[in-house]
Amino acid sequence: MLKKAKGLIVVISAPAGAGKTTLCKRLLQISSSFISSVSFTTRPPRKNEIEGVDYYFVSREEFEKLIEKETFLEWAQVHGHLYGTSADFLKKNIEAGKDVVLEVDVKGGKKIKEKYPNSILIFILPPSWEELERRLKGRATEDEKSIKERLSTAKKEIKFLPYYDYFIVNDDINVAVRELVAIIEAERCRISRIPQQQLSSITTFKQKGDNH
Repeated sequence: MLKKAKGLIVVISAPAGAGKTTLCKRLLQISSSFISSVSFTTRPPRKNEIEGVDYYFVSREEFEKLIEKETFLEWAQVHGHLYGTSADFLKKNIEAGKDVVLEVDVKGGKKIKEKYPNSILIFILPPSWEELERRLKGRATEDEKSIKERLSTAKKEIKFLPYYDYFIVNDDINVAVRELVAIIEAERCRISRIPQQQLSSITTFKQKGDNH
């Protein structure tokens, strides 16, 4: 019987307002094999965000100390705030065979792919620019200036699409979730994910008494 190799690394990136956080939460609800990598950030918590669940909220000074200690697999400044992914958390969990989902920006996704070539990079797109703007305004967490900045950033982020393996247009959340699960299930069946030793034993298998 095949044994599971290292855990999957699923990277979800998207412009602000495209729905990546909702998709990740839905994935964690329907798939018990996944755990979420909780990023560090200097951004202040929003309403209903929980320390250690949504993010680890730290000061800029604390974040910079963590950079010096090489705590992060990747880190970046986004809209004036710092965000970082714990290298130790990711390594320990995938070595233990656990699947990890990460919400990171496009530059972070590219860095993770360089470090872990088998990671699965999925880009979430809004159905239109108009819908993205409507969603940002509907969140009521940014002023008009911030919304314009986020839309401008979104246009830059989409240029990273060629570095990603898959894209999902998040028009209907239920359809988007089904597409996300389908991508992951297909990736689980990749021949390249079978450990070489097991692959060799399968391809050289002989039945008892078989001399051919």
